[in-house]
Amino acid sequence: MLQVSYIRQNKEQVISGLQKKNFKDLTVIDQIIEADDLRKDWQRKLDDYLAESNKLAKEIGQLFKEGKTQEANDKKARTAELKELSREANDQVNATQEQLNLLLFKVPNLPHSSVPTGHSAEDNEVVKEWGQMPQLPADAVPHWELTEKYDIIDFKLGNKITGAGFPVYKGQGARLQRALINFFLDQAVAQGFNEIQPPLMVNEDSGFGTGQLPDKEGQMYYVNEDKLYLIPTAEVPITNIFRDVIVNAKDFPIKNTAYSQCFRREAGSYGKDVRGLNRLHQFDKVEIVVIESPEKSYEQLETMSLYVQSLLQKLELPYRVLRLCGGDMSFTSALTYDMEVYSAAQQRWLEVSSVSNFESFQANRLKLRYKDENGKTQLAHTLNGSALALPRIVASLLENNQTDKGIRIPKALVPYTGFEYIQ
Repeated sequence: MLQVSYIRQNKEQVISGLQKKNFKDLTVIDQIIEADDLRKDWQRKLDDYLAESNKLAKEIGQLFKEGKTQEANDKKARTAELKELSREANDQVNATQEQLNLLLFKVPNLPHSSVPTGHSAEDNEVVKEWGQMPQLPADAVPHWELTEKYDIIDFKLGNKITGAGFPVYKGQGARLQRALINFFLDQAVAQGFNEIQPPLMVNEDSGFGTGQLPDKEGQMYYVNEDKLYLIPTAEVPITNIFRDVIVNAKDFPIKNTAYSQCFRREAGSYGKDVRGLNRLHQFDKVEIVVIESPEKSYEQLETMSLYVQSLLQKLELPYRVLRLCGGDMSFTSALTYDMEVYSAAQQRWLEVSSVSNFESFQANRLKLRYKDENGKTQLAHTLNGSALALPRIVASLLENNQTDKGIRIPKALVPYTGFEYIQ
């Protein structure tokens, strides 16, 4: 979340940034300032009551020593009164702080100056394209037909067992999944990322820490009895490793990676764009998360973007890089690059990765800090990226590599699959 001090000192800049993100409830900024004023008033009262109580305690002790019992008892009566006033003031401080936090939770992160203005995906900026569009045979078909032809992914069986959006991977399809996961993890470790195996469920504090709550509450699966959420991405548990932690600045960048299954309700998603593997409720993904100093976080974002691109190049998939406009960015992001691969049979671009810099937005919620060279405690910057999400990678691999011999496996994956063709 944004810092109150920043909002107070840069009110017009904050409002301008929120407008770029198409945030409508701008009155919340004045409400935040008013709530902070009220909290400060109660805090001053509490401090005054406590200071007077401490002063009286010393005076009472001295009066008793001097034998001035009546005068000491009179001051004790005031001490009792101050104790009650302090309790009431402390309750008000807590209540106003809670109200202030609720208001702050409504406000998204501010966009970086390079973020283009826009309302939707149509306004995103293409910053790079790579690769040649595949030339498919005349009888080429989309991946949902290929998976049935080669019996590698069964959507109907998944629907029977669980429901739509929970496919069953079989035979070479299951081996391809495992190959991609191992390939992505090995590549990440080779790039200096520390491998983590996180829990697949998180508590409410973790959801608030990374910004899924309260913004995306309806998109997460919730285990009511235990008050736990199934993770939508490994970003949530990995980043929360550092909740309430002061990290050592000499350790920057702190780089972690994890494979996890991810769970998303995807409420309201319908139509041809969600067919097959295009949009699932359960899917596999390898995530990269970096904790970095504010001075180097944007340099780190570019490094992460190039790393994800290197994976796509090794998989021989044509792709493009988009800089998301203000209206298409997530609640928590300051700058996001989307990587999209071209799906030849569907003749459309499919998003396979988002790499984002959250600046101090998550860190402020998490209380993730470090000490600078002057010994002052500062908020760190957090970044994350998909490296990579499997479903649309698999969709593109299947569609772009269909041949008369079967589906060709990219050379970089053959050591992991153990086969060159799906047949």
